[in-house]
Amino acid sequence: MIKRRQSKQISIGDIKIGGNAPISVQSMCNTDTRDVNATLAQINELAAKGCEIVRLAVLNKDAAEAIKDIVKKSHVPLVADIHFDYRLAIQCINNGINALRLNPGNIGKRENVEKVVNLAKQQQIPIRIGVNAGSLEKELTDEDIPLSEKMVKSAMKHIQILEDLDFDLIKVSLKSSDVLTTIEAYRLIAEKIPYPLHLGVTEAGTLRGGLIKSSVGLGTLLAEGIGDTIRVSLTENPTEEVSAGFDILKSLGLRHGGVNFISCPTCGRTQIDLIGLAKRVEEKFKNLDKNITIATMGCAVNGPGEARHADFGIAGGINEGYVFKKGEIVAKVPENELLEKLEEIIIKSYE
Repeated sequence: MIKRRQSKQISIGDIKIGGNAPISVQSMCNTDTRDVNATLAQINELAAKGCEIVRLAVLNKDAAEAIKDIVKKSHVPLVADIHFDYRLAIQCINNGINALRLNPGNIGKRENVEKVVNLAKQQQIPIRIGVNAGSLEKELTDEDIPLSEKMVKSAMKHIQILEDLDFDLIKVSLKSSDVLTTIEAYRLIAEKIPYPLHLGVTEAGTLRGGLIKSSVGLGTLLAEGIGDTIRVSLTENPTEEVSAGFDILKSLGLRHGGVNFISCPTCGRTQIDLIGLAKRVEEKFKNLDKNITIATMGCAVNGPGEARHADFGIAGGINEGYVFKKGEIVAKVPENELLEKLEEIIIKSYE
């Protein structure tokens, strides 16, 4: 069992972050925030996938103004992503945003950061200090130390500004597109601060590459007990980020709920379309709200035995297959009836 790093607990809307709260999964809309209807539609789509916190890009005053209408109709807490212009952060707070994400390296003068922090303190709005390896302050980029240490120094400097203003509703992220740099940065800062940490490998890439980088980076840290919220950054529909986030957490036993799918690799014993069948099983049961494991196995020789821990499963034969439950075979049917029979048995089990 993973022993999690204990951090101060904060709240973003009705979602608790840190402490003993579950690790939350978040994503970011790729809509134009000025388009209220399109943005709300995507927020609803993400929420339907289980997304617990949604971040919105606030590029200008019109986007900050749209926050007012979006917040009123959103069913999940929203974070305003602010770069360069501190006035947009102030506008978003006044328009009801639940939290802010600031990159201190590009927000400008200390006095401007202070204006944002003072208002956030009044309104009890948490601030995520989001440090990106690619946008560090110039004085840090010139230092002859590892990039991970530069990122930590940047974060610590801006944490100090917030603490000097008696503000502690803080969450911190230190993201790099390099997996090892990201891991080392989080390890370093986890020992220095009491605040919750938001994990992510930034600019991770498209679906396949991004999933691999994020799984390695986030999985390593989560297995060490580090991390309170996560985002799997992908050049893809944001709903894929949410699904991937929960899959990573479930693989480590950090979240539960929904179906856990397992399937064996193909081999010479396989006499059915295992790849196609496994995909159809996932598609069929992806929205089943049951905390169960469903297995798709290639052969009857080892299938039920190897997947005996699964609640339900299929094991292939020669143009036919077996449906099993808790490792015991309960039906034998032709290959083209396997999925239908599996569904029937699962439904009967919960009647």
